[in-house]
Amino acid sequence: MDAERTHGFIHDPLDIKILILYIMKRLPRPTDRETLAALSMCDDGVGYFDFSECAADLVKTGHLELKDGLYSITEKGRRNCEITESDLPYPVRIRADRAVSAESARQNRAQLIRASHSVRPRGGCTVALSMSDGVNELMKLELFAADDGQAKKIEEAFKKNAETLYADIMEKLTE
Repeated sequence: MDAERTHGFIHDPLDIKILILYIMKRLPRPTDRETLAALSMCDDGVGYFDFSECAADLVKTGHLELKDGLYSITEKGRRNCEITESDLPYPVRIRADRAVSAESARQNRAQLIRASHSVRPRGGCTVALSMSDGVNELMKLELFAADDGQAKKIEEAFKKNAETLYADIMEKLTE
């Protein structure tokens, strides 16, 4: 444990593991290390190195799975979380729930908005953009980009502004 960490409710590795499982059980999709670390540090008693050790232990014991750089909770992890999550201090659960709620919304939005590109045989790139409501595809658009850099800029701009772009296109087309 980090010697300087004295604030917060969580100081024990077992509590950190319970918190990590609590968070993973509530996320809609597998998540990367940085996101899981940030969510786990919702309590001042949890440091990055403590998190890293505990996450590695949870993978070793089969509570979490690490595949392609993404963590997901296993059935064993879910069962053990059900049994132990009430041991987390209430303020920590509240903070974790708030953080998980925001991350879940971000993950769900990212799942509905797609942007990718491929290189064309004669030069340039085709940028494929789409937006869904979870049931139906609302918009699908392919654009030409002069090069990889421009294609990436288009992808990022679409990911940031997909809803606004969709509304603007609908407004222009239905005027």
